[in-house]
Amino acid sequence: MQFKHPELLYALLLLIIPIIIHLFQLRKFQKVEFTNVQFLKDIVTQTRKSSQLKKWLTLLTRMLLLACIVFAFAQPYFSNSDSFNTKSETVIYLDNSFSMQAKGSNGTLLNKAVQDIIESIDENENISIFTNDISFSNTNIKAIKNDLIQLSYAPNQLDYDAVLLKGKKAFSKDKSTLKNLVLISDFQQQNKPFNITNDSLVNIKLVPLKPTNTSNINIDSVYISKTNAKTLELTVAIKNQGNFIETLPVSLFNNDNLIAKSSVAIKKDTATTFTIPINEVFNGKVTIDDVNLLYDNTTYFNVNEREKIKVLSINESDDTFLKKIYTDDEFTYTSSQFNSLNYNIISEQNLIVLNELNSIPNALITALKSFTNDGGIILTIPSDKSNLDTYNQFYINYNLPNIEALNLQEKKITNINFSHPILANVFDKKVTNFQYPKVNTYYPFTTTLGATILSFEDGTSFLTQSNSVYSFSAALNDKNSNFKNSPLIVPILYNIGKQSLKHSNLYYVVNEENTIDIVTKLQQDDILTLVNSNNSVIPLQQTYTNKVELITNTYPKKAGIISVKNKNIELKKLSYNYNRRESELNYLDTSLIGNSTVNESIVSTINDIKSATNVNELWKWFVIFALAFLIIELLLLKFLK
Repeated sequence: MQFKHPELLYALLLLIIPIIIHLFQLRKFQKVEFTNVQFLKDIVTQTRKSSQLKKWLTLLTRMLLLACIVFAFAQPYFSNSDSFNTKSETVIYLDNSFSMQAKGSNGTLLNKAVQDIIESIDENENISIFTNDISFSNTNIKAIKNDLIQLSYAPNQLDYDAVLLKGKKAFSKDKSTLKNLVLISDFQQQNKPFNITNDSLVNIKLVPLKPTNTSNINIDSVYISKTNAKTLELTVAIKNQGNFIETLPVSLFNNDNLIAKSSVAIKKDTATTFTIPINEVFNGKVTIDDVNLLYDNTTYFNVNEREKIKVLSINESDDTFLKKIYTDDEFTYTSSQFNSLNYNIISEQNLIVLNELNSIPNALITALKSFTNDGGIILTIPSDKSNLDTYNQFYINYNLPNIEALNLQEKKITNINFSHPILANVFDKKVTNFQYPKVNTYYPFTTTLGATILSFEDGTSFLTQSNSVYSFSAALNDKNSNFKNSPLIVPILYNIGKQSLKHSNLYYVVNEENTIDIVTKLQQDDILTLVNSNNSVIPLQQTYTNKVELITNTYPKKAGIISVKNKNIELKKLSYNYNRRESELNYLDTSLIGNSTVNESIVSTINDIKSATNVNELWKWFVIFALAFLIIELLLLKFLK
């Protein structure tokens, strides 16, 4: 028991007063004469014994009465905290990711969590709550009740480390307060483990919410598997986390019109295909029926009319291998001999290949510089008779290293930078046992500037990239190298061509950065907008002569199909879907997470926090006791004979 005003306890010394009064018998007795002395002595003796008992009981009740009054003014209380004035701060992380759509015993996990928070926390209590995309700081339930009830699902879940960091930042810097960070989630497994470091200032409480059913079916991806002159074969990959399903309907829509429907049997993974026209704009949607998680039952996609990528090869060597790679179905390939080059067509291209030029004159350097400033890509293949001064003068504009005199030593090309963007999705695994191509002569780079894509056995660069220029360090003609016969040449040159104009994909992922090239020529002050049925947004964009490069990251926030417009003219449609990371319902064992307390429910967690800071004041009880002892004293004086 503790006291708010312990100094008043000194008043207990006043209890000595009734003791002194009792001991000194300050009460005076009146003398009465009687004739029968013997009878009087008997009466006096009997009266004194009963009088002593009455006095002792009266003394006891008065002392208890005074003691209760003193204790009441000192204001005693019980508390689990160290100080009567200790304050409590509570910060709650409420996971509103898509996995919280899973059904619990009373509706979805998110809805039940919101209901428990509203019901268990006092509506005027100061509190901070944050989700994956919204924060409510230093507020109360009464103020944010409607926002919590209308809380929507977020497409991305915060990493657990980010949750801890954000939660701790929400507390004040007052070290004397009791800080409680409550994490309410289903605690899905993420790519990295969830570890909590010990923090003496913050009590971390975990509230794992468990769904009643951990099975789920989702559309994993949609892609074009085959093409011919008239049709595209669209493949839909589906995953199942649960029992075998004999018949699962799969529907294909175009602008909300049902085009085709099929059914599949699925145990874990399966796929189904649809055929669509190749020369038509297709605003597609694929759906399945699943009652568990709903967000991954639909995938939007677009098949737009594709602009061909324009490739110009400036040659002083045979370009047959380039013609075989940059074919008419995807590229518009133009071949020009160096001595008959029309400089006016340079600005119209997406990719320019300098195919074994002996020198790069200043006029061409200037034109190429203007071309790359306008978003173009250049690939250089030196000849075995290259003028080093002109090449180095060209390279210096792009932060590429200089090249040195021709090295006549044979080298094998053995090292591949698998992480470079132009090699993304080229290899299923790292290849180390294929027949290495070689060169008979090459130009060594003086430094390691730029990103090396392919390199020789000694680590020196064979193909490097910096800014908008890719550069080989050796001629690729048959006399100098067998690289044309290598399986590497097609994916590398093809992907360099594809990256020179970033066609729109079938679909993109919400909340991820995406770069899309829109082929159009804008007038001065024109700007592109992204438009859906509800609103329009101006995205980040870079305008070039023949295209506009769009960068989308924070918009759109919902899956669906949006339009790219210049004023009221629609240029293209883009599709966005939610990431499928949360479709697999695998959960952490929270009992193994150290430096935290695991609670079974939100209600018990809030009650634990309240009990840790509750102050049970006792002064009212002592006032009641004082009144009781006063009544007892009155009864003793009146009825005890």
